[in-house]
Amino acid sequence: MSDENNFKTISGSICAPRGFKAAAVFCDIKKLGTGKGSEKGQKRDLALIVSNVPAAVAGMFTTNQICAAPVKVSAKRARKKLARAIVVNSGNANACTGRQGIADAQQMAQLTAASVAALYQRRKNSNRPTVIDRRYRISEKDVLVCSTGRIGVPMPMKNIECGIRECAPLLARSTTNARQVAEAIMTTDTRRKEIAVEFKIDNRAVRIGGICKGAGMIEPGMAVATGLWPVGTKHATMLAFITSDAGIESNALKRALEAAVAQSFNRISVDGDMSTNDSVIMLANGLAGNPRIKNREPRLEIFQRALNLVTLELAKMIVRDGEGATRFITLHVHGARNAREAEAAARAIANSTLVKTSWCGGDPNWGRILCALGYSTAKVEESIVDVGYSRAGEREIAFAFRRGRPTNVALNTLAKITSTPQFDLHIDLHAGAQDFVMYASDLTEDYVALNKGDVNDPRSLGG
Repeated sequence: MSDENNFKTISGSICAPRGFKAAAVFCDIKKLGTGKGSEKGQKRDLALIVSNVPAAVAGMFTTNQICAAPVKVSAKRARKKLARAIVVNSGNANACTGRQGIADAQQMAQLTAASVAALYQRRKNSNRPTVIDRRYRISEKDVLVCSTGRIGVPMPMKNIECGIRECAPLLARSTTNARQVAEAIMTTDTRRKEIAVEFKIDNRAVRIGGICKGAGMIEPGMAVATGLWPVGTKHATMLAFITSDAGIESNALKRALEAAVAQSFNRISVDGDMSTNDSVIMLANGLAGNPRIKNREPRLEIFQRALNLVTLELAKMIVRDGEGATRFITLHVHGARNAREAEAAARAIANSTLVKTSWCGGDPNWGRILCALGYSTAKVEESIVDVGYSRAGEREIAFAFRRGRPTNVALNTLAKITSTPQFDLHIDLHAGAQDFVMYASDLTEDYVALNKGDVNDPRSLGG
């Protein structure tokens, strides 16, 4: 994968950039009654990501008014200029857990800071290299915290403490460790989601690496960590962690991440449901050696395009791994009066249960699409709307409905497109010049089976 800037994919994901280490362990956080995934056995469920030096930090978080304790803690810390580490667990969301949940999230940061700092302390009769430079010291406030799993269950802090203390000495910059972290954050995911790219800035090789998790409760709508939580935006049970060795000012990194998330994670939908824990956190430590990137300069554009590539690829991986999903749909809305209406039209279609179940059957049921358009908040004039399908990435569109009436394109012709694993849906409102793109999955019987649960079998209960 590459583009005009020669962005080259490389191995290592979050450990590909210089100066980042990671590790993951199993500490038995998930118990009976704490969500799906128990059948995975001793899956790693706690991980650390650490920069060797202070790194510029940026974060975006769920806009749900009911947000988890780790979100409340990390959103404040992401407003700062610098951070050093991330601690994350799966198997327990630490959401709706009151004051104790906040205390537990803070304790996770404290334990991480102490365990990582201990690695740098001088010890007698030790062959381990020691670092006494003040830059390498780490405090609790340098650590961000994330959790994912079942809501409303107290954190098993004894297990967490043991896990963090066991994990810290395992920190290493390796492809294997990066993969283990990508696995540790999984819940109902069926596969790892990771990527890394290399490119040039000021003739210096710069790297960006990322991992994410997410399969259900997917329709992100994350906001920057301002402390003001917008109401009404949907979002997902997803976590993403991005590292870079680029030298970049904190404010520039925050703006770049906001722009990247807007065109990637905030444009996907599996089930249109809300979550309490969504987080995207990025650290950039400057060890690539390039002059520090500032806002409003050409070098930021190169960095932005690379970051956009990383976040979009990760976001698409989430949709493709959606719970029970069998199809990946790229939804193009054209010709809306304004950006808000273009997005509203796209989300109405992407989240319609009737539309998504018809996609499951490969049925090009454009009547359901028109219905969803009609109840969206976009201005829609039936007599000028177009609805068409194409094979993934192809320009030739088979229109099922055009200028207010059905076309003579045969149902079988349309079905040959919509029964493929990937296809594109094209909507033209012919009301203006605004466009919007979303990435969505179908909704299948397997999604229901995975999420309905059985109170007589706690292992079957969803997150």
